[in-house]
Amino acid sequence: MLKICTTALCSLTLLTASLAPAMTETAGKEATTPVLVRVAKASEQEVPVLIEVAGTLQAAQRAAIAAKVTGVITRMPVALGSTVKAGDLLVLISAEEIGARLSQAEAQLAQAKRNLDRDQNLLAKNAATPDAVKSSNEQYAIAQAGYREAKTMMGYAAVTAPFDGVITRKNVNSGDLATPGTVLLQVENNRSLQVNTAVPESLVLSLHTGDVLTVNIPAADTVVQGTITEIAPAADPNSRTAPVVIDLPANPNLRSGQFARVLLPGKGSQSLQIPTSAVVPSGQMDRVFVVEGDRARLRLVRTGPSLDGTTEILSGLSAGETVIIANNRLLTDGQTVRTAP
Repeated sequence: MLKICTTALCSLTLLTASLAPAMTETAGKEATTPVLVRVAKASEQEVPVLIEVAGTLQAAQRAAIAAKVTGVITRMPVALGSTVKAGDLLVLISAEEIGARLSQAEAQLAQAKRNLDRDQNLLAKNAATPDAVKSSNEQYAIAQAGYREAKTMMGYAAVTAPFDGVITRKNVNSGDLATPGTVLLQVENNRSLQVNTAVPESLVLSLHTGDVLTVNIPAADTVVQGTITEIAPAADPNSRTAPVVIDLPANPNLRSGQFARVLLPGKGSQSLQIPTSAVVPSGQMDRVFVVEGDRARLRLVRTGPSLDGTTEILSGLSAGETVIIANNRLLTDGQTVRTAP
């Protein structure tokens, strides 16, 4: 039995010894087989710089509704947030004094009309002078003006909406006394919003009416593109900024008074850029493989921000170097590579 085992062990040893050169040759071939990769050049590119300024959303069409006559508010059919149409009644003011003045003006107008008709008839019969008719005509014109004035003042007792919109502020209620100049309500057209912002004087000269800017509204989690419609021709001497107005597209999530961030284009800067696929993350470090001859060489790099498929390289590479952008995840330093055509 011992003799048989010794013979088997010797045969296995000889077989292993005969296969060892073949295995070493195969491993050597696998190690030297080039890896097919795709490459790109690291290049200096101009990176746009965006400067952020704060702004506030406001309605492009808004109006503070104030009283023009004195009186007690007898009716207010709207509430905060009510949607109104142009011409809808907002506030009704009791103005009995104006009503009495209107009645008086109507009576005076009727009397002046009768006097004018009488004098014209008498003039036709040569029973009145032209001066008398002229005086009656002037009195009639004065009565007409007084009637129009009283009727207009009476119309101020009924306050109506100047345009379609929503009630965003309500300062009075039924029973309150309204006086001329007192703001009763505020109406805003919430379908058309804009951003009012202040731009530093160093940047305002680069902006023009019609330019499109990116506007971020954090409260609504919305980013929209707005169009500049107004640029102040003068800067504020205290803040050194100029007001700029930006129209926004209709969006049901936006509200007047919301905070907005406006991104302004600044002066661009040159930076080294490579395709993002060339960066191989490795723990807290980033690796990039460059092609030197037919070998892949490992570089540890410090990266900056990534944008539109490219990544900024702050250190570790030079412009013009060839970086591997595909099939680079399992590469090792010094491995043979072959670039795809």
